[in-house]
Amino acid sequence: MDGLHAENAVVGGIGEDAEERYRALAYDTALSTLVAVAVYVVVKVSLDGIRQWRARISVLIVGSGPVGLTAALVAVRSGKVLKLTVLDERYRTALLCRPQQIALDPRSVKFLLGLGVDFDNMEGCWHNDHFFTRIGVFQEYLLSILEQKKQKVDVKVQLGTKFTEEYLRRIPRNEWPRVIVVADGSCGESCSVLGISSDYTVESCHAYGANATIERLDQRQVPTPEIRAHSLYFDLSAYGVEAPREHRNVTAKPGFHLKIYGTFRNRYMALACPASDTKMVRFLRHTANSSIMKNIFHQSFNVYKTDIEPRLNDVTLHHMQCSRRLFEIQLSHRRISAAYIEGDNVAVTVEGEAARVLNFDTGCGVNLGMQGLESMGTFIYRTATAVDQNDILEALSAKMQHSRQVAETFKLTDLAHSMYE
Repeated sequence: MDGLHAENAVVGGIGEDAEERYRALAYDTALSTLVAVAVYVVVKVSLDGIRQWRARISVLIVGSGPVGLTAALVAVRSGKVLKLTVLDERYRTALLCRPQQIALDPRSVKFLLGLGVDFDNMEGCWHNDHFFTRIGVFQEYLLSILEQKKQKVDVKVQLGTKFTEEYLRRIPRNEWPRVIVVADGSCGESCSVLGISSDYTVESCHAYGANATIERLDQRQVPTPEIRAHSLYFDLSAYGVEAPREHRNVTAKPGFHLKIYGTFRNRYMALACPASDTKMVRFLRHTANSSIMKNIFHQSFNVYKTDIEPRLNDVTLHHMQCSRRLFEIQLSHRRISAAYIEGDNVAVTVEGEAARVLNFDTGCGVNLGMQGLESMGTFIYRTATAVDQNDILEALSAKMQHSRQVAETFKLTDLAHSMYE
């Protein structure tokens, strides 16, 4: 019996030793695995960080208008662009001598300040947190900034060069841009060259409007603040229409809203009212008498113009061109505002009037294009650091979603900000 107990004790000791060794082995294995995983994660994160830090791409921007040049500045500021090329079929003289005035709203001003734009060094004027300048002055200023960036980024501005299939064929395959930004305006043909659909979604802004332009060569070409007038009613009794004064409702922002803007030489007017079915609105929408709208703009200008500019008279009235009648204000935005050229691994985004067009000029149209550029920096960063095609498609999807949101927000609120307030 004693021998049997001794034998069992020996066997038990051996089993405990084996179990202890097994636990130690399992612990060592788990620890080694954990260390290996930690090392892998640290190495991968480090390599991904280095790859993202070193990632640089080539960007091509078609169009050197205010939106195209701002997009170029966004690309440079992203820190992910190795080579930047800006194309425009217009030559420098035609590009910078455009007389139109642009009005940058507070949102656009804040965006441009973040890009390093110094408005104190740009010809223009401030009024109610808006900055007013000539379009050529704004473009020339942005071109000068891009010139200063050549030490950090390979910047090429090719004016007098049209974006065509022949232009693309001349680019060696290994030098193709990774991102193409189309900003060549509503009449541009770049999207068709790239095979992007030209279909637009047209949506009502629930308002009616009319525009007028006056060119007076004896006046100065200097920026001026805009003039706004609200709750206007017109005496059309000579045409059998009475002003509906009894239906005025302050909360509904009644009547018409007038804006006078532009330089003294190139004066512009915009007249708008919320969509309604009043007798006056119906009459001005369907009248065949083209002189009625001209008389409305004529009288409105003389009442609300600045004190230092001359009145319009019967002699100068023929210099004014205007809409024949009220029309429905509509926003058109491109159904496809971003695309991926798979064979060439190129991401394309459409900006400015090439993507969104309002058929009613308020002098603030450039702001709509600026809003579309607010996601451009993130888009370029995500494209430059993309690991595979899925990453690029996700970046394109986010860019397209932002473009749709810009159109939707403008349709709902921006006409109120630019005209009614």
